Amino acid sequence: MIAVPSGVRIVVWSAPVDFRAGMDSLAARVQRLLESNPFCGDLFVFRAKTADRVKILAWDGTGLWLHHKRLEHGRFVWPPVRNGVITLSPAQLAMLLEGFDWSRVSPKTISAPKRVC
Repeated sequence: MIAVPSGVRIVVWSAPVDFRAGMDSLAARVQRLLESNPFCGDLFVFRAKTADRVKILAWDGTGLWLHHKRLEHGRFVWPPVRNGVITLSPAQLAMLLEGFDWSRVSPKTISAPKRVC
């Protein structure tokens, strides 16, 4: 389980991404498509087309981390694929990573997750 420090935003890109992408291309996606800084300490969550895998890009102050989880059975419960992103609370992220239906706990939809470090 990932411990999320207080004050860290958890940003979910709702469209599936190519899971061959590594941390550098995901960081570039954060900068280009989300217009956000991947080095701010926020967590950026990405899903695969099959919805059974998740990648989380994180900066810890010394380097980028890329967390990857694949469910052996079932699929993660993801928000509907739309333009934009969704922010989650640490509790919602924990539910997502455990494979639970976190959607009953209201996510906050935002159009542009701009943040200045």
